[in-house]
Amino acid sequence: MPLQRRLPKRGFTNIFKKQYNIISVKDLSRFAPNSSVDADVLKEAGLVKKVKDGIKILGGGDISHPVTVRAHMASKTAKEKIEAAGGKVEVI
Repeated sequence: MPLQRRLPKRGFTNIFKKQYNIISVKDLSRFAPNSSVDADVLKEAGLVKKVKDGIKILGGGDISHPVTVRAHMASKTAKEKIEAAGGKVEVI
């Protein structure tokens, strides 16, 4: 029998862990200026296949026009970049 089957499984798996869909700020730049972006719009655009426990916006990349984003979580840098462009972040 192989060694990995003879040794016991180690570690812990948290069954209550929340899994978020990750969206970058640069992905939001494809939407029209002054548009509202939420889970349904992201799903139609193909950025999210299935909404798991929520959507989290991360600050990778830049955005040059204002958009209104409705998400479950957003990082500090993502909020700063969206608000610097004139947009708004609404945490659900």
